[in-house]
Amino acid sequence: MDIIRIILAILLPPVGVFLQVGFGLHFWVNILLTIMGYIPGIVHAVWIIARR
Repeated sequence: MDIIRIILAILLPPVGVFLQVGFGLHFWVNILLTIMGYIPGIVHAVWIIARR
């Protein structure tokens, strides 16, 4: 299941984080990072998925 989340995190970072943690703080941080730059959103999403 983590492979699917990582693929989604690369395509749409907030979706990958949402599937991992739901509508928590990390989800909103990821949305802000994705708005500020696509790459920081991807890095944060993969980090959240790999950490859990």
